[in-house]
Amino acid sequence: MAVTISGVTPHSPAARKRIAAGDILKSINGHAIEDVLDYQFYLSDGRLTLCLDTPHGERTVTLRADKQGDIGLQFDTYLMDKQRSCRNNCIFCFIDQLPQGLRESLYFKDDDSRLSFLFGNYITLTNLSERDVERIIEMHISPVNISVHTTDPALRCRMMNNRFAGDALKYLYQLAEAGIALNCQLVLCPGYNDGDALSRTMEDLAALFPAVQSVAAVPVGLTKFREGLTELRPFTADEAADVIARMEGMADRLEAEHGHRLFFPSDEFYLTAGKPVPAADRYGDFLQLENGVGMIALMREEFYAALEAAEELTRTRRLVVATGVSAAPLMEELVAAARAKFPALQAEVKTVVNHFFGERITVAGLLTGGDLIAQLRDVPADEITVPRCMLRREGDMFLDDTTPADVSAALGVPLTVNDGDGAEFLRVLLG
Repeated sequence: MAVTISGVTPHSPAARKRIAAGDILKSINGHAIEDVLDYQFYLSDGRLTLCLDTPHGERTVTLRADKQGDIGLQFDTYLMDKQRSCRNNCIFCFIDQLPQGLRESLYFKDDDSRLSFLFGNYITLTNLSERDVERIIEMHISPVNISVHTTDPALRCRMMNNRFAGDALKYLYQLAEAGIALNCQLVLCPGYNDGDALSRTMEDLAALFPAVQSVAAVPVGLTKFREGLTELRPFTADEAADVIARMEGMADRLEAEHGHRLFFPSDEFYLTAGKPVPAADRYGDFLQLENGVGMIALMREEFYAALEAAEELTRTRRLVVATGVSAAPLMEELVAAARAKFPALQAEVKTVVNHFFGERITVAGLLTGGDLIAQLRDVPADEITVPRCMLRREGDMFLDDTTPADVSAALGVPLTVNDGDGAEFLRVLLG
């Protein structure tokens, strides 16, 4: 396979060698180039020999990358290939629970191992080939983030509605044996992969330590758009407490044996169970923040450290902190602590209920601009702030395609976006 060059950066090493758009890159130092992983991996070789197909025939070019490790070639897509989609039909899939009418990109089910390495996406292993696994091992692409859910092959097939889902677990063991670092995710559904099934999964993954470096469990997210889908329900407080007890017990055992805590319930389990979230030092390097693991502990630690060092209130105005149901108690705690030190601070927390996806969705990251507008319209404020997690990666749009500017215009109040870490949140509070 080869890839077509769509453009060349002016004055780059490739431009100086007169490589042009439309040329086809076949290989670098004799290695065939199929996609971005091959390209970036072999660019690190130093002196590079490129084999190209041009309108005038095959051409060989020798050059070196610049100080940034680039040679200036551009391609139609970042992956230099089509993004791989999911082959499963998981009973808990959030995308299957989206309403009609959202932007098209939200309905794409990603399951691409290259994006796992490049952007931290999670993969199920079900669309990998033996060659894909060999390449990961050969290039030592690490870490790889894997949606395991359960290590019981039959249960995995049932939950993912893919008869090959159990067999695909063999790649988990191959990668671990080769020393590839693995972060694992378990989406837990009551009555399916919790309880004894969860204990079995943890035992199996613990046996793969130290290749498996973290395992997060998150509760299934259920929107109001589940007509025709598998009947699922949220965790009860007692069931959430059982998940915590099992995972903390196993984590304690591994820490005693290896000095490393491997298993982490997401913050949402603690909130559901009505239990305090552990302190920040229980989360190590916070490898599973994107799964909502340790976010409360880290934000609390960052906030109080910054508050201790803060010396003055820079600007006073009526500030409204908009957040979801789950995060509201933490935000109220932090705002109260700031007001205790700076009595002139005028800030209050407003909890926004998720009417768009349904009230069972309580995380701030899934709130929409429409719900902000509907529920904050009559709230007196000089400024409203929301966490960046409410917006897509580019930071410009909510899930319902409204923008921060749309929300600001509808409410007649400036809307600011904070990065969500504790120190940044305090800076927003203090102006």
